[in-house]
Amino acid sequence: MALRARHVTYLVAAGLAIIVAGSAGLFWMLKPQPPAAQVIYGSGRMEADEVRLGVEIPGRLLENAAVEGQALSAGQLVARLDPGDYALQARRAEAQRRAASVAAAAIAPQLDVARHHAETARANLRRYETLAPEGAVSAQEVDAQRNADQAALDQVRVLERQRAQALAQADEAASTVALAQSQTDKTRIYAPIGGAVLERLVEPGEVVAPGQAVAVMANLARVKLKVFVSERDLGKLRLGAPVRLRVDAFPGRDFAARVVRVDAQAQFTPRDVHMADERSRTVYGVTVEAPNPEGLLKPGMPADAWILWDLKAGWPARLRAPE
Repeated sequence: MALRARHVTYLVAAGLAIIVAGSAGLFWMLKPQPPAAQVIYGSGRMEADEVRLGVEIPGRLLENAAVEGQALSAGQLVARLDPGDYALQARRAEAQRRAASVAAAAIAPQLDVARHHAETARANLRRYETLAPEGAVSAQEVDAQRNADQAALDQVRVLERQRAQALAQADEAASTVALAQSQTDKTRIYAPIGGAVLERLVEPGEVVAPGQAVAVMANLARVKLKVFVSERDLGKLRLGAPVRLRVDAFPGRDFAARVVRVDAQAQFTPRDVHMADERSRTVYGVTVEAPNPEGLLKPGMPADAWILWDLKAGWPARLRAPE
């Protein structure tokens, strides 16, 4: 009986030892592992250089070919406004330009005749003024010739002024034509860069104002991620340092990137950090850039980043996020 009791005691002790050993092993297995010493960890959301496709003139939208997620080529037609009013202005201004040009052309021969008469009147006046001292012509005749000379000069000036006004009207109308044509051209909105449509903002039939955007697109060939590092890690960073990115959409896949900017001014940890004590710490923003030829990385994706600051140590066998 005593032997049996001792046997049970041994079994219980052995069981407890196994439990303790298993618990210790499980503790060490589940214990949060610090990131490798040669890398700096950060997280954030993917960003891309966005472009808002805005209109320069008011009008009613006839067409918007922007489709969210669709790729656009640089120079591709995206949207059209109704050009009717601007085309009408161009035709009206062109008619005014032609009328003013015709008026200026009609005055030209009249001006030539008036100048000829003025030259004749001036020659006659000089001849009369030469003959007057000799008594060959009277003072009244000299005054009459002087009046004729002045009248001829006045007629030249009137016609010159009329022709100048007609030419000015033609120039003004030509400028109006060019403006109307420019506005007509602006009714067609083209993609300024190659990229993907992020958002379609206006539908056909809506009236848009100058500066209003009809779509938002981004160049996804290169994407960026901004992470924040503590002051103690700031001195380790160098521009061009290699970076590896991971996103939830592609588990187990690393995307290569590099450090392109380190902020010179500290700031408080962004408000999207949940713990108040962490938000009170000052950090530095670090921007990393990644080539994205397949367009897999999208703006807004949460991403983890590991920056390799110690090139001699190389990349660790396993990348871990702090727990």
